[in-house]
Amino acid sequence: MANSTRERVLVTGGMSGIGAAIVAQQQGLGREVIVIDKQPGGIVADLGEAAQVETALAEALVGGPIHRLVNNVGYIRVANLEELDLDDALRTYEINVLAAMRCAKALLPGMREAGFGRIVNISSRASLGKAGRSAYSGSKAGIIGITRTWALELGQHGITVNAVSPGPIRTAMFEAANPAGEPRTQQIIDAIPVKRVGEPDDIAATVGFLLDERGFITGQNLNVCGGMTIGAAPL
Repeated sequence: MANSTRERVLVTGGMSGIGAAIVAQQQGLGREVIVIDKQPGGIVADLGEAAQVETALAEALVGGPIHRLVNNVGYIRVANLEELDLDDALRTYEINVLAAMRCAKALLPGMREAGFGRIVNISSRASLGKAGRSAYSGSKAGIIGITRTWALELGQHGITVNAVSPGPIRTAMFEAANPAGEPRTQQIIDAIPVKRVGEPDDIAATVGFLLDERGFITGQNLNVCGGMTIGAAPL
């Protein structure tokens, strides 16, 4: 692009897992990637705390407008409904939904002024429903809803908004919950039509495509799950 200010990218939760793969993919294109994460290495902030998010966003925008946003950060606590801690559920929505809203609102003026913007929200295949994840699945379904709404509101300004819903991806979180060699882990792999667990780079490649698409794809949710979504397989 002729305007170099369009080459700044903000990624939330970009210090590990899928987020780190997205950061690496964008840096490989020569872009300046700003990361907001609770872990050190970028702008440090707890994305579940409104005041910290606002301060972090102000710092991120000191260097100029940001025209590409990946709302990647995620939070999950597994609990059945009767064991659900509602304060923890509120934190889930703060991190998974409200942080995305805060980031998009902060970057929107610069996108509108440029007549260009790309927003990619990371949802989850769990948005279809998964036992023990009332707060998480609800928040990720909410991400798909706001993706569709923002696409309607912002398309006239040259801004596209899409979601990516990962299936089983080989991250530290996945491997902790699904140790290698266990029968249940093998059951998950066997249920994936492509017969492998996804890698963070699979998601990064999809996000990278949506950050650079030509402006005619918006309001969509792309399941990156090795084909699990089309089958009757367990999540």
